[in-house]
Amino acid sequence: MQVPPQRTGPLVGLKVLEIGHYIAAPFCTRILADLGAEVVKVEPPGGDPFRGWGASVNGHSVWFSVHGRNKLSVVLDLKRDRETLLRLAKRADVLVENLRAGGLERLGLGPDALHTVNPRLVIARISGYGQDGPYRDKPAFGAIGEAMGGIRHLTAHPAGSSDLPPPRCGISISDDLAGLYAAIGLLSALWQRDATGTGRGRVVDVNLVDSVFSLMEGMLPEYAMDGRIRQPVGAAIETAAPTNTYPCADGRWLCIAGNSDLIFARLMAAIGRPELASERAYATNSDRCAHRGALDAAIAAWTRTLPAKEAEQRLEQADVPCSRLFDIADCANDPHFRARASVQEVADPLIGRTLHPGPVIRLDGERPETVVAWPGPAAGAHTEYVLRTLLGMGEQPG
Repeated sequence: MQVPPQRTGPLVGLKVLEIGHYIAAPFCTRILADLGAEVVKVEPPGGDPFRGWGASVNGHSVWFSVHGRNKLSVVLDLKRDRETLLRLAKRADVLVENLRAGGLERLGLGPDALHTVNPRLVIARISGYGQDGPYRDKPAFGAIGEAMGGIRHLTAHPAGSSDLPPPRCGISISDDLAGLYAAIGLLSALWQRDATGTGRGRVVDVNLVDSVFSLMEGMLPEYAMDGRIRQPVGAAIETAAPTNTYPCADGRWLCIAGNSDLIFARLMAAIGRPELASERAYATNSDRCAHRGALDAAIAAWTRTLPAKEAEQRLEQADVPCSRLFDIADCANDPHFRARASVQEVADPLIGRTLHPGPVIRLDGERPETVVAWPGPAAGAHTEYVLRTLLGMGEQPG
């Protein structure tokens, strides 16, 4: 029987039940698990289909090493093992799921059934479009959340610059955002339940589309004002200049943010064009936005003469905000990532030594050495421990 080590962190004692697959719900529970919560991940026979994604070692997904870390994996067939699931729900504080809207009800495990066995249970539901509304029954994945939520329109190439379709951002951002909102929502519901004394569980309804839509800044009131629709601008920012991404001599790119008047003056001095800082055409940010093309051309003329790292170093010496566009190799080997344990070396018994991202949340300035108590386990690795030790059952179901 595989027994997990003791956990530490601010959420130790919080009992979380995950009925999640792919990304959104498991991302939510990974955040909770990293903070010390006990997460029981219920997987179907054969395991979470996410285990088949990405690169693998000896048949084990390297992605799942991160995706399933600090979680207890239990394999259950929810169509046959409903009573076992209800026993798990009875001892839990939180249940997180990302089935298609109404999926719990189709399994006979809707909020009414769950709250019958545990009125204190907080249920976080993540779906494509939400648990109600005219689109609730439509299928959706992360790309659909990006498309309808508005971000894919903004990541398009500027009008007239390309016939290529608008690119995705490279990660499943709508799933990740929904997972974050679910974590915020369920912690809010737990606070209301415990700190204000209601003692009552609630249902948290989060969806992919709304999660992306929430990032649209001031675009909705702009549209309400005069029908204005923000259009793609590429790497620039419409409201600040010079802020863009510039080509370098080695084929890499350098992001430079010269937004304020003082930084702009330092930037112009660093690229050998100090006279531009005193020209009336560039006196204010509004002036610079109106003449961004000429400014970007002057900066690019300088960056093209230098490798990205050297250009970055020169601008850093001038105290100008900038960064090369990091790929994952840059991140993995960067001294700042390493010093803050944002990149951690982990011994994974399934795939060997690997690297994990460290936690975003740091408390009291303490270096988070033990956030990875164990990497993603094999499917069902903790079934016996959970059923026998946590639930006190004599033998596995089925």
